[in-house]
Amino acid sequence: MPELPEVEAARRAVEEHCIGKRIKSAKVADDPKVIEGVSPPNFEKSLVGKTIVAAHRKGKHLWLQLGSPPFPTFQFGMSGAVYIKGVAVTKYKRAAVNDTDEWPSKYSKVFIELDDGLELSFTDKRRFARVRLLQDPTSVPPISELGPDALLEPMTADEFANSLNKKKLGIKALLLDQSYISGIGNWVADEVLYQARIHPLQHATSLSKESCVTLHKSINEVIHKALEVGADSSQFPKNWLFHYREKKPGKAFVDGKRIEFITAGGRTSAFVPELQKLSGAAAEKVRKKTTNPKKVNEDDEDNNSESGEERDTETELKKEKATKRGRPKPSAKGKTITSPAFEEYQPKKTIRRTRMEQASAVEMKSSKSVKAVKKDVSAKKRGKK
Repeated sequence: MPELPEVEAARRAVEEHCIGKRIKSAKVADDPKVIEGVSPPNFEKSLVGKTIVAAHRKGKHLWLQLGSPPFPTFQFGMSGAVYIKGVAVTKYKRAAVNDTDEWPSKYSKVFIELDDGLELSFTDKRRFARVRLLQDPTSVPPISELGPDALLEPMTADEFANSLNKKKLGIKALLLDQSYISGIGNWVADEVLYQARIHPLQHATSLSKESCVTLHKSINEVIHKALEVGADSSQFPKNWLFHYREKKPGKAFVDGKRIEFITAGGRTSAFVPELQKLSGAAAEKVRKKTTNPKKVNEDDEDNNSESGEERDTETELKKEKATKRGRPKPSAKGKTITSPAFEEYQPKKTIRRTRMEQASAVEMKSSKSVKAVKKDVSAKKRGKK
């Protein structure tokens, strides 16, 4: 999903091209899943005629400050992106839509025309983004619950080291926790841990002062280098893990070293075992799980530390995939075939009725068995007589 570099690149583009301009017209999609708490007509009415005064960001959230509230606020989700017609704005690679054939895109959720003719669109292909109108975005969750922004409010190296030494979570899970540091998502976390040579499951409290300082430096360098190229991933340094982390297991290598994939912080995590070694209690915990396969599961403390927005998006994504996998398919004879996944997502009434039928069948079977036993006993008694 778009992380701090991509959202900051969008904010800078809006700041450069849209500040001081008046909104001439607006078109908001009728999509309650994305547009929260306000009807499209009321949303449009609240925008038209107002001037864009500033563009703000905290973590992965962007909002436009207008001449007067309320202000449109954007949470990018899995594939949110800002487009400005005629202006190159970096999009997360999975979010890109073809804006050359159709403008605004059919995936546009908020379209704005400015008084000088410039046009801006917020799109979302996957519909995991959230767009709201807020009087004061910083006073309302989830923005009000965010920790210091990794770019705008960085801790000093000493502050960072001291805070890590108090945390008993896995380091990857902690970096994903938006209440601890906001803006770091899955790819940034994997990248900074790779460059700092730290295993994703290593407990934060077990890190040496040197490792903490190295990680602090990696976070700053990755974010600043990404922004130097406008968050254009094709221009990221070629030795970054980023370019290889989505290859298939067994075929992923960086600088000739094998990349492996595990679950850390509730997310699929890429790391290089040759360089990122696990030690101490975390290593012992993994060893026990490996020798006890029945108990293998995602690290509970890691899952609990994952931010709400990350967790909600992941849950919705899994449901979407499960539903798609389980859709009924017609057989060659025209009958409908359903998979277990499809049955799992059937309305509760259907499932309840099926269970009742099963219970009834068991009861009938049991009743027949009792009758058979009684009949047999009666027959034996008659025989004795």
